Amino acid sequence: MKEIVIISDSTCDLSKEQIKENNIIILPLHVSFPNETKDYHDGVDITAEEVYEKAEANGKITLPKTGALNVVELINAFSKVLKEGKQLIFTGIGSGLSSTYQNALIAKQTLNNSEDIEIVDSQNLSTGIGLLVLKMCKFRNEGLTLKEIKSKVEELVPKVSTKFCIDRLDYLYEGGRCSGMTKIVAHALKIHPIAKVINNKLVIAKLPRGKYANAVDLQIEEFKKDLPNIDMDCVFITHSGRIEGFDKYVYDKLKDYVPEGHLHITVAGSTICSHCGPKTIGILYILNK
Repeated sequence: MKEIVIISDSTCDLSKEQIKENNIIILPLHVSFPNETKDYHDGVDITAEEVYEKAEANGKITLPKTGALNVVELINAFSKVLKEGKQLIFTGIGSGLSSTYQNALIAKQTLNNSEDIEIVDSQNLSTGIGLLVLKMCKFRNEGLTLKEIKSKVEELVPKVSTKFCIDRLDYLYEGGRCSGMTKIVAHALKIHPIAKVINNKLVIAKLPRGKYANAVDLQIEEFKKDLPNIDMDCVFITHSGRIEGFDKYVYDKLKDYVPEGHLHITVAGSTICSHCGPKTIGILYILNK
């Protein structure tokens, strides 16, 4: 049987250690600023902190544009694997959030719909994708075929639970993901929204008032309610930087419920952080049913 290569994009927000350990190929998305000509590559030559510094340089939020993987990039990456006599399976940011998935399908079609290529729509973002990528690696290591891996992972897609506490709405507002009125009301009432991925879209699911810690605690309580139904292969705590110790706070709250070595803290890349802003933190896991 041919060797199977797992490919994802930089929005999967896995740690460098996880990527190396599992031999995952990561393709970087694009980040560009309106006052610059440089095309940055997520995780290669720009970090989340550098995004914040550039975006806030003039005292007003000036968001960068984030760009999907284009067809040529995907063809080149896929072709390299095929020329080595290997098969590949790709998943990246969900089709409802980016054109990367559609471009991957076009790349496969351009390569004559090779039977050595499979594409999975994660319908997700950040380590919601990462959870699926790690499952791909597990299934590959168990000896499943390319089509079997695709089938089993697609069954898991609707079972991924992705949610984040967002400290401030100015990044979402500037990115067109919330209205000006919502931003004003949230600031006035000290609301720190909880955003969830639902049906391939990122939506504001809850609007807890008060301290940021209240929203974080609400996520933790939801996690505890889900405990009987959580796949403990991997649970992620993923944040966007400038987190003021909340990553450790959440870890300490969850560590007694998750087997040792299965609870991971990761930092989101510049693409995800461009949209959610600093001091965003999420708890992500797969449900058994």
